[in-house]
Amino acid sequence: MLTKLDFLASSQIWKSRDEIESEKLEQGIRDSITRIIKKRQQEIFGQEHNFGSDFLGKLLEAYQDYNEKPISVEDIVDECKTFYFAGHETTTSLLGWTILLLATNKNWQEKARKEVLESFGKNVPTADGLSRLKIMNMIIEESLRLYPPVPFIKRKVNKKVQLGKLTLPPQMQLYISPLAVQHDPKIWGEDVHIFKPERFAEGVVKATNNNPVAFLPFGYGPRTCLGLNFAMIESKVTLSMILQRYMFTVSPSYVHSPVQLFMLRPQHGVKIILHKI
Repeated sequence: MLTKLDFLASSQIWKSRDEIESEKLEQGIRDSITRIIKKRQQEIFGQEHNFGSDFLGKLLEAYQDYNEKPISVEDIVDECKTFYFAGHETTTSLLGWTILLLATNKNWQEKARKEVLESFGKNVPTADGLSRLKIMNMIIEESLRLYPPVPFIKRKVNKKVQLGKLTLPPQMQLYISPLAVQHDPKIWGEDVHIFKPERFAEGVVKATNNNPVAFLPFGYGPRTCLGLNFAMIESKVTLSMILQRYMFTVSPSYVHSPVQLFMLRPQHGVKIILHKI
């Protein structure tokens, strides 16, 4: 007869198929990033302080320069993973919900398409043109308000803080919910659940009744997401290139079911019908 101890011991030996597959994927990702790091190191061999100006270059510079507390290659791999996956997942969520909102609000889809075609025609979007896409910016901000990719932000209290009538003790964990704050009718008005990009026509301050801290898709303050500008540019480029080529409507088989799986995402995906133009 197997005892509880036997069962625990065997569970450390036998792994499920999902666990094995997960470990293979994890190792594959680490190996891929490690190869990129080694390639960069070979490219800069003998060139002191010439690591490149990108994210990986800055990490390698820190790896080379820190003597007392050096960061390891494993640290660099973990930082790259965080930067890539956080950026990929959040931007994917933003684009998915924005496409859905434009598919269900054809007037705003047409306004965005007109702006894109006037700015770029059928050509590849340019940096100067992207900065002038006012309607596109309003649409993306309203999408971020309704469906913030990160539904909560975690913070820890370092020392005793008085917050209004509340006293927050040291080491207390706080969970701030952009999803709740950005759906508060006291801040955004009674039409808070309606897709209205025009509320951002005069910026975040006017949209929130002079309370800009109520718009938190990228956090706020000194710990605002480092990828904010990159995510916005990436989203504008992607949406512009889609609008240049397609009109889109919601598939009859689409089921609206937002779920929180680390990110706020559609449980059954966003099913869209594309119409080439």
